[in-house]
Amino acid sequence: MLKIGDKMPSFEVLDQDGNTVKSSDFIGKGRKTIIYFYPKDNTSGCTAEACSFRDNYAALTAAGYNVVGVSKDSVKSHGGFRAKYGLPFRLLADTSTQMLQDFGAWGEKKMYGKTTLGTLRRTFIFDENGILERIIEKVDTKNAAGQILPAAEGKSA
Repeated sequence: MLKIGDKMPSFEVLDQDGNTVKSSDFIGKGRKTIIYFYPKDNTSGCTAEACSFRDNYAALTAAGYNVVGVSKDSVKSHGGFRAKYGLPFRLLADTSTQMLQDFGAWGEKKMYGKTTLGTLRRTFIFDENGILERIIEKVDTKNAAGQILPAAEGKSA
């Protein structure tokens, strides 16, 4: 698990359009980066979280943030999810779960009394130089953007 002050782990994955995205794309570019990890496209909680970021995207970008969503879903799944909900930010397909593991967003989960390995819903906020400033482990899916920018509270779908 990453700790405050850690450097953004190196990664190279594909986005919803099949374009290669690297960690270096976000470091030293003059913007902070929000990387949020979510379990699955087109599920109620993940859709609410994505729509919170969508509905507050202008405020987040005005405040100097990049927004990036990551799950282990495929490029094709991400493309459909992004189009269906009009998401203005990139979705990264970590089909190998390597990025999830490197960030500490992959681990044991308990559902219906059963323990499984899966994506842990977490949000990581990095400064302009790729240094971790904040981790949100208890994500409020309906108000994910408001947990970052208090002015965004209540403006999500």
